[in-house]
Amino acid sequence: MTTYLLAGGGTAGHVNPLLATADELRRTEKSATIIVLGTAEGLESRLVPESGYELVTIAKLPFPRALSVAAVTYPARLARAVRSVRSVIRNRKVDVVVGFGGYASAPAYLAARAERIPIVVHEANAIPGIANKLGAALTQFVGVTFVGTPIAHATTVGMPLRREVATLDRDSLRDKARKFFGIRGTNPVLLVTGGSTGAARINSTLAATVADLVGTGWDVIHTVGQSREFTDPSIPGYHVWPYCDRMDLALAVADLVIARAGSATVSELAGLGIPTVFVPYPVGNGEQARNAAELVSAGGAMLCLDANFTPNFVRTTVLELMSDAPARRAMSQASTSVGIRDGASRLAALIRSAIAQATP
Repeated sequence: MTTYLLAGGGTAGHVNPLLATADELRRTEKSATIIVLGTAEGLESRLVPESGYELVTIAKLPFPRALSVAAVTYPARLARAVRSVRSVIRNRKVDVVVGFGGYASAPAYLAARAERIPIVVHEANAIPGIANKLGAALTQFVGVTFVGTPIAHATTVGMPLRREVATLDRDSLRDKARKFFGIRGTNPVLLVTGGSTGAARINSTLAATVADLVGTGWDVIHTVGQSREFTDPSIPGYHVWPYCDRMDLALAVADLVIARAGSATVSELAGLGIPTVFVPYPVGNGEQARNAAELVSAGGAMLCLDANFTPNFVRTTVLELMSDAPARRAMSQASTSVGIRDGASRLAALIRSAIAQATP
């Protein structure tokens, strides 16, 4: 029986691929013990127990980027965290540590190295984080979502996707999805989403152009985000959702998508072959634009910078794409050619390779 310690958390970008991998390991190895290492403050504190997995927490350890009291005390705090993880590894007889980035991963990598057990890294983004760069220096088993990710020992495995997305049969769910969202007749559907918290630029531009969009004979499903104030103009064919907990149905019915370019979003849309206009989040290190680069280069998606996502862009470029079915079909085919739907099983195979090579 194998005992896996999966480390990561903080955001959905770390937690969701971790849980998808845990589900795949449990599906293919019923007797496995799966322990998740995270923090009490991150999203994992809720999602991991809800998914039926054991969560072990350590103190949140942001890497200091400037000289401060936190920077001076960081080495001692990191050493304590590593000791705590080493204790878990020894007491629970952990066979392998799999890290997904985030605060819990760096102590896990260092503890695994000290205990001489295999390390596997998964990097979700096209620009790797500090913790995973550390992990990649300690192992040859590094799975990445995107080709060309600048990290040592990279093997492209794709993104571990939720099983309901990885196995989604869009054709069989389309009628159910139309009824769920109240889509009119056989109208094509534009799905617009800025993620769970919404995207101010996307929301404001949609509010200014929704009459133009539904005027083409399309329906629009718009998830505006739970933290965004938004006034529904109550236009027939415009379906506003603060948050959609049936994204599988939204993806099943979508003929075109406008979305941010988080790694999971890019991976899901590429795997499902849905033509997309990506509007990358403009804050940070530019990772969202990099996440979408391969898909855009292949012709499966378009990229529009946040500042350029204006009503004029929608009334020209987006409306033109909505009226051009052959162009959307070509985008769908190009998307499918680079999309990876079995990232969870690919990563699970990499994990088992690491264990096998470490076994005397």
